[in-house]
Amino acid sequence: MEKTKLLTVAVITLLLLNLGTLGFLFLTGPKGHHPNPEEGQEGRPKAREIIIEKLHFDANQQKEYDKLIKWHQVEIRTIEDNIRAAKNKLYLQLNKEEVDEKAKVTLIDDMSVYQRQIETTHFKHFEDIKKLCHKEQIEDFNDLTEELGRIFSKGQRPPEPRHE
Repeated sequence: MEKTKLLTVAVITLLLLNLGTLGFLFLTGPKGHHPNPEEGQEGRPKAREIIIEKLHFDANQQKEYDKLIKWHQVEIRTIEDNIRAAKNKLYLQLNKEEVDEKAKVTLIDDMSVYQRQIETTHFKHFEDIKKLCHKEQIEDFNDLTEELGRIFSKGQRPPEPRHE
């Protein structure tokens, strides 16, 4: 009878873990894929192309910009992986008899720190882009900064034409 109880507990535990994992995947979407503004979406210009066009980057600037993009993508993916791991640990708390409040608060705090790192990384990326600009491109860069929120928002929309 003892083996039957152990087997029942194991099956129930595995079932709960599977349900928790499925719930987590359902809530976060497939493999945490978020649209990458640098890659663009079908029928819409890529953010890379928009920036190159608006700043009138020459071939050398485009080459340097591509290096900045690669760095930025690696940094953001790493931080997003950390967020996914923290979320997974957080939601696994739901499988426990009693949620560890200290762990819950710590994991949520960790996620807010990671989100801050994402915003800091985005900002540094644009500081680096500004450094690529020649003196005559700075005004174009300043104009671009007014459009960044729209260009890099989820569901990236193409920039609206400016009327002057």
